[in-house]
Amino acid sequence: MFIRTTAINKILALTKRKRIIQGGTSAGKTFGILPILIDRALKTPGLEISVVSESIPHLRRGAIKDFIKIMILTKRWRANEYNRSLLRYEFSNGSYIEFFSVSDEARLRGARRNVLYVNEANNILFNSYHQLAIRTDQEIYIDFNPTAEFWAHTEVEPGDDAELIILTYQDNEALSNTIIAEIESAKEKAKTSSYWANWFKVYGQGLTGNLEGVIFENWRAIPGLPRNEKGEVEAKLLGYGLDWGYTNDPTAVVGLYQYDGKIIVDEVLYKKGLTNRAIYNNLVDGIKKGAEIVGDSAEPKSIDELRNYGLNIYGAKKGPDSIRQGINLLQEYDILVTEQSINVIKELRAYVWNKDRTGQKENRPAPNQMDHTLDALRYVATSKLRNYSITWSVK
Repeated sequence: MFIRTTAINKILALTKRKRIIQGGTSAGKTFGILPILIDRALKTPGLEISVVSESIPHLRRGAIKDFIKIMILTKRWRANEYNRSLLRYEFSNGSYIEFFSVSDEARLRGARRNVLYVNEANNILFNSYHQLAIRTDQEIYIDFNPTAEFWAHTEVEPGDDAELIILTYQDNEALSNTIIAEIESAKEKAKTSSYWANWFKVYGQGLTGNLEGVIFENWRAIPGLPRNEKGEVEAKLLGYGLDWGYTNDPTAVVGLYQYDGKIIVDEVLYKKGLTNRAIYNNLVDGIKKGAEIVGDSAEPKSIDELRNYGLNIYGAKKGPDSIRQGINLLQEYDILVTEQSINVIKELRAYVWNKDRTGQKENRPAPNQMDHTLDALRYVATSKLRNYSITWSVK
């Protein structure tokens, strides 16, 4: 059942051309903006609407998935009206809603539109937004989690044609009690942890946070693995890293490549609830046959089981201060991350150093962070990168 939430009502009350929707996790930003756009398309023949974000994988897992769900819940979905190749839904009255990423230069600087929705805008550059905005003649919706101040605050909001609202999970009546409890559990953690205090400020209260002390700044996203004219991957595969998970945490697997003096990270697997057999089934066709996999040595039984299934896997070597040493190693490289590696990108953006009681940065990561892909990366990097000269003892 589709629920008209407080979030939707607040978004509908916006009247200026540029509508900035700042909000925390599960605040109903996307699920509030999309039904408004759908309604506009149905009521206005020939309306052209673009939904844009940082990458196509990001759109598929977020805005596109929500769009289809809303259309089905409101009994408006017609499969024949959706072009899965072009990512475009064309209504019977000639209106359409299209989805594309800012990496598509031709569309970024090409056709004009009536309405623009920039999804998770803090993940794209201001210049990309500006190219879209000058080609849009009606409303512009901009949404984001406020992890830190960015161009929506400094360049867009001060204008006379812009307004900003803040949404929180409390504006989303469609939210389950389980998710509400999970979000509110951060309140207690925030009393003794600067990391959780900042987390609840951003994701619980929808307020602009502070990401001082980000550990990795030496990375950027790329469209995909570099390939030659034959379509073959040109980067050298060094191996894969694996971090175990099950009920509460995902199993994460990343591929590590070397190319033109840089390293490339490509996300292979990120999923909860996987048995070892399920991990094998996910990897057997998803990785290069016979390639080395370096797994967390904390689970030797799982490593043995996957090896018995036929994977070339062994445990990561650990020693004193291995986390910091691995971070130091990775900081020596320019890191390229394929844009489909959504969870790697999220973790890189949010991975911060710990602070002591006085607010001073410590030389260790803050505890209880989302770092599953980064742990997997560290395992394979410390094993396969040549300039890693520290001698470890197996833990």
